[in-house]
Amino acid sequence: MIAGNIRVTVLAVVVVSLLGAGWALAIDKKLIERVEDSGEVYGQLINAPDQGVPERLLKDAQCVAVIPALKKGAFIFGGKHGKGVVTCRNDSGKWSPLSFLTISGGSFGLQIGGQSSDLVLFIMSEKGARSLVRSEFTLGGDASVAAGPVGRQATADTDVALNADILAYARTKGLFAGISLDGSSVRNDGKAIKDYYGKRLDPEQILFQHQVPTNPSHGQALFDKLP
Repeated sequence: MIAGNIRVTVLAVVVVSLLGAGWALAIDKKLIERVEDSGEVYGQLINAPDQGVPERLLKDAQCVAVIPALKKGAFIFGGKHGKGVVTCRNDSGKWSPLSFLTISGGSFGLQIGGQSSDLVLFIMSEKGARSLVRSEFTLGGDASVAAGPVGRQATADTDVALNADILAYARTKGLFAGISLDGSSVRNDGKAIKDYYGKRLDPEQILFQHQVPTNPSHGQALFDKLP
């Protein structure tokens, strides 16, 4: 009887292990790349020697969204869109697991002529942060957006920086600059969330309640760089 119980226990452990491995293998490779690329883009922005983000913004941001490689044509036509990740921190400073979003349309301020570009959004206000739990919201409409100040020594004490819900940066040809994203539409990427966590979740559960299954470790490179 004891031997039988041991066999059952061992079988259960094997099944659970296989299920866990199956979940890990089931995560789309492109989704993992999106997460890893986001960590790389954010690291390059904060480490830029002369074109980085002022320290105050890094410390005061309530959420950070990264959209790596917004593809050719999206800046001019709005017919394509970028896919990225977002995380928010709670009152104790702990960053949430990653949620997923897309951005498309609108006037991107810098008409880059079809170049690919990386975007980083710093969500500075409670209003901006709460916008992230909607299925869709418009930058410049539902939440104000402004080009972020550039340079380690640049002051963030301007009316624009103090009043904007979201500050935006873009990188093209290796250089970061503040960028206007008025009219752009931000949507929750429900499919990516389900594929990444293995179940349906809404951004509220992820960003503000931290109610997620065991979090895959792919985003650690990003979390290691967040203040």
